[in-house]
Amino acid sequence: MGSSTVIAVTGKGGTGKTVLATIMIGMLAKRYPGQILAIEADSASSLPYTLGVTVEKTVSEFRKELSGSRQLQASLNDTPSKEIMRSLLTPCEGFDLLTMGRPEGAGCFCAVNDLLKLGITILAEDYLVAIIDGEAGPEQLNRRVVESVDVLLVMADMSRRSIATAAEIMKVAQGGENPEIAIKKAGLVLNRVKSDVPERALLKNTGLDVLAELPEDALVNTFDREGKSLMELPEDSPCPVVIKALLEKIIPGF
Repeated sequence: MGSSTVIAVTGKGGTGKTVLATIMIGMLAKRYPGQILAIEADSASSLPYTLGVTVEKTVSEFRKELSGSRQLQASLNDTPSKEIMRSLLTPCEGFDLLTMGRPEGAGCFCAVNDLLKLGITILAEDYLVAIIDGEAGPEQLNRRVVESVDVLLVMADMSRRSIATAAEIMKVAQGGENPEIAIKKAGLVLNRVKSDVPERALLKNTGLDVLAELPEDALVNTFDREGKSLMELPEDSPCPVVIKALLEKIIPGF
């Protein structure tokens, strides 16, 4: 592999984007240990749970500490930004994790998003692959938190509402609303695929490029119900088999 590849996963809430991100991180960490950056960019913070990781400090917690302490602000005046952001990483087996964290309270989350954007920008270059588990919907694209990625994977199930949401996200990603967003490649990843003819017709009408179709996988539900990390899913389980083929499409040399 050559330079860093940044992959962002988004889509309507509940479509399985965190499942996709988790399985990709696990496969990549096994293939390229120590060279993978995982980024939880969703304030719901589901990714650490599915990864089976206990987070040491989040971007949101750091922001709160920083805004409440002039002494801390002064101590960091001469500290390089990359060093500060690296201090927020949680070291894991085969990868590092940067976690956005939950909002501090009511109001705008802009300052935390700005810090998260900084972290993505300056840390990703130190890794072969960065995987971003983004918020549901197009908001982070609109706010340019995730603005320069190599591959944008938009999750959708076969429902009309999910596919319509995916189409809106794609519109943003392709520069229809914000020409400053730089997405090299974007495509759909369908989840829980069945033979739904009406939805297939709707999907065809959107003209969206489908990169992968994930089948129903009973083991994913079992692991989630029992609180097991999805990193432990066997690679011959239905979802991992398809996700491995997806990685072969989007990661040179995987």
